[in-house]
Amino acid sequence: MKSLIISTSNSGGAGRAAYRLHQGLQNIGTPSQMLVQTKVGDDSNIIAPQISLEKGLSKLGHALDAMPLRFYPQSKTTEFSTQWSPDLIIPRVARLNPDLINLHWINESHLRIETIAKFKQPIVWTLHDMWSFTGGCHYDQNCNRYVDSCGACPQLNSTNNWDLSRLTWQRKFQAWKNSNLTIVTPSSWLAKCASSSSLFQSLRTEVIPNGLDIQKYKPINCQMARELLNLPQDKQLVLFGAINATSAQRKGFHLLQPALQNLCGSGWNDQIELIVFGSSRPGNQTDLGFKTHYLGKFSDELSLALVYAAADVFIAPSLQDNLPNTVMEAIACGTPCVAFKIGGMSEMIEHQKNGYLAQPFDVEDLAKGIAWVLESRERHQQLCINAREKAVQEFTQELQARRYTSLFNELLADYNR
Repeated sequence: MKSLIISTSNSGGAGRAAYRLHQGLQNIGTPSQMLVQTKVGDDSNIIAPQISLEKGLSKLGHALDAMPLRFYPQSKTTEFSTQWSPDLIIPRVARLNPDLINLHWINESHLRIETIAKFKQPIVWTLHDMWSFTGGCHYDQNCNRYVDSCGACPQLNSTNNWDLSRLTWQRKFQAWKNSNLTIVTPSSWLAKCASSSSLFQSLRTEVIPNGLDIQKYKPINCQMARELLNLPQDKQLVLFGAINATSAQRKGFHLLQPALQNLCGSGWNDQIELIVFGSSRPGNQTDLGFKTHYLGKFSDELSLALVYAAADVFIAPSLQDNLPNTVMEAIACGTPCVAFKIGGMSEMIEHQKNGYLAQPFDVEDLAKGIAWVLESRERHQQLCINAREKAVQEFTQELQARRYTSLFNELLADYNR
């Protein structure tokens, strides 16, 4: 059995998760290749465009896919994908001749909506956000219009039922109504969303959490990590990080700010310093109440593991999230996490066992959670132990790969019967 993972990239949030599955499958002897638009590293089993025509089409696709949004100048989002530009995936897949296709995050014009229906093999689609069953947005901001057929999209600032979101939904419905699709979601929360959607409500949906290499992400001596990163040894360090950490509205930096200011006003101002990764120091820096170290972006996993190990607590104040890599990476490094009780957070963070789940979107409770994690050294040590145990028991690459292999074999047996 030979599987082909199709993902826009093997880096970034969803791309990193897809690549970890690819590695896990290979490690347990399940042949796997990856077909990507943008490749990082030298893994020979990752195939990316080599011909200038393919590279040029990829760049053109970005511009073409963005064009329909120009009709919505009052749009409130940049996370909206139409996936209508042409691609060259079908002949590339034919050359690789896999037994089964595993789709991951395929946006940024990597895979046209209509192309998916042309695959002859069984398809397992691993969802990393809500895009596959919405009219174009990647997270619905709780509008729930995907339960019907979208239209009058709040993110497009549209009141027209037959707007771009309805038209994109219709394209998906027409293209996929006879496709051999099985849905996999990393979190139970996203599974419930997918199963309640008008597009996927009749499809088989399985929950298989993402996995990671627990030998790369593991507890490291805190003092050593801080020394290597030039961070203070005499402060309690609060960590926040994501792709475009300070500018991505969904990641909740605007809620972290008042929570930290609340914390500063309650007597922690001389004890805490803040670390931010995924963003450089902004030009007009907001007063966060604490000295802040902006570490910029990291592309290698060793550096990321050092950052997690250097921190006393990781904060993930997202408004909506599936099963974020950052929280999984943090607990694998033995770092307790604080987040709002939304999305898949409660599937990684056990309240007051390996972190703290604040009530959405109560910044005072978020501040209370940070203080609760930090205020007792003995309790903090136990939280760190529990965090690592959670990752080892539930989020390893091997466990994830074996679950996928079992599903792949079952689907292929049914397909060939």
